[in-house]
Amino acid sequence: MATTPNVRFQNPAGLPEPLGYSHVAEVHRGRIVYIAGQVSRDASGALIGKDDFRAQLEQVFVNLGHAVAAVGGSFADVIKLNYYCLESVPPAALTAVREVRDRFVNTQAPPASTFVVVSRLVRPEWLIEIEAVAVIDR
Repeated sequence: MATTPNVRFQNPAGLPEPLGYSHVAEVHRGRIVYIAGQVSRDASGALIGKDDFRAQLEQVFVNLGHAVAAVGGSFADVIKLNYYCLESVPPAALTAVREVRDRFVNTQAPPASTFVVVSRLVRPEWLIEIEAVAVIDR
């Protein structure tokens, strides 16, 4: 179990050992901020990483960072990530998710998360979309 001033992350008995996420994120105080699903588009709207899963992941996390910074936070304030990954992404490529994510989140108290494989996203060139929830105490 890890804590921040705003949130207590837990992995309760009776649940399996998580692989790089927390089962529970309990909010004690702060503003809850919901960040819409981010895709691999830069500030001009251009696609970053056509057919390159890792490049798209990196741009998505950069975009999430911009979004949380806009409300006065950082990735340390992110308590939940929801991933929507295209089914055409090979399972072997999914190791990149943890590698890229771990460069951004607090790995000692990782966000709760859900990973869903989907048949399609809104645009066919998008391989992954990630949304976030953060708790900001500022």
